[in-house]
Parts: sequence; C-alpha cells; structure tokens
Amino acid sequence: MALTIAVGILADPERDDAADEFGEDLAAISKALAKAGFPAWTEPDLPFDDAADFDMYGYSGLHCLRRLAVHLAETGALPAPADAEEAADDPLLATFYSRHPHHALELGDRVTVIGSAEAAAGRFDHLVQHSDCEGFYVPLDFGPILIDDRVTGEYIGSSQRLLEDCRLIAERLGLPDDLDPWSDEVDEAMDGSKAGKEGWRRYGVESFTCLQLMAAARQSIATGAAIVFC
Repeated sequence: MALTIAVGILADPERDDAADEFGEDLAAISKALAKAGFPAWTEPDLPFDDAADFDMYGYSGLHCLRRLAVHLAETGALPAPADAEEAADDPLLATFYSRHPHHALELGDRVTVIGSAEAAAGRFDHLVQHSDCEGFYVPLDFGPILIDDRVTGEYIGSSQRLLEDCRLIAERLGLPDDLDPWSDEVDEAMDGSKAGKEGWRRYGVESFTCLQLMAAARQSIATGAAIVFC
C-alpha cells in the first residue's frame, strides 16, 4: 500500500483539510510534550514552499529498513537481503514489534517510565517503535519514545533521533547520506536482482527508505515542523 511522509502538512496547498484532519493531533502532541517535561513545541505556520512530501516504498520499505535495524541491534551484523514483501515476517523484527520501546514515557493520568536510556542505547527505538502507517515525529531531541493513546499512532518520536538511527544504518551499509534517492543508481539497486551487487546496493529498498527518512528528518529539523505519516 502507498505511504507518504509529510513535513509541514498544514502548509501544503493540496491538503485543504489538513487542519481538520491533523490539527487535533498536533495540539495533543504539544500537550504530551509538556506533560513529559520537554520543551514547548507547536506546529509552525510555514510558507507553502517549505512543505514537502516524501514518497516511500510502501509499508514494506519501512519493515525492510527496520529489519536491518533490529538485526544490527541484536547481533551487530547486517542480515542477508530478503524479499521486501517478507520483511515484516522476520522473527526478530516481530519480536521487537511485540515489545514496548526500550525507553519510553507512557502518558496517561500520570507519567510512567518504561525502561531506561541505557537499555535503549543502540536499539534504534525511534526508527523501529513507530506505526508504519500513521503517527508523528517532532523536531525536538529527546531520548524516550512518548506513548499517548490520545494521539493517532500512539507513539511520538524525535526527528533528531530518527535521523541519528538512519545515519547509523547508512554508515553500516556504506550508503552516502547525500545520495539522491531518485537517482538511477538507487533505482538500479531496487530492481530486485542481488547478483553482482555489493555494499548498500544489495539493500536497494532499505537504502531508498533510509534516504527518504533522513531527508524528511532534516526537513523537519530545518523548518520546525512535524513529520507526519499519512
């Protein structure tokens, strides 16, 4: 299924109903951040040319990249390439999905701390512990994932930590983080055949997804606007 990640969604002239669809969530995120004791944040009023969409390789692209992340976290090594449609069935990824984040703040009538910063080190929580079809990242640098069932997708991540997670994976892949995700080079890596390919080119879908997430995170940090999965 199609997945788009948007930054500056309220400024997008093609989304006339964005304020109605996402305004309540964005306001709830501001309240959640305050309850967690984090710095104040509100979605900025951006000019329309600061809004940006980042088309993804469907939901399966996220599962592919997250599969790499959990194997790196658990074993320190990249797994063998897998078919994009099978990534979500990876047993280790399924185990990670079934758990709470290694470090989180659950926001309800009170704030409940889950895990610790030490437990979350090197675990790629901000990449892995997030819905694949909805939810938000905000441009504040914080460690624990926020869990709030009053926000669509429940999990609120940090754009800065998402960028850090993706950069670590790009480094392990040997993927230049300034590579154009729409280049012929990336397109050829995604053509399905692994024969004769080395380095990041063996992981074409994962590399494309990583590049798109890094671009969205940078845009979020630069503009102060949330990343929205939609």
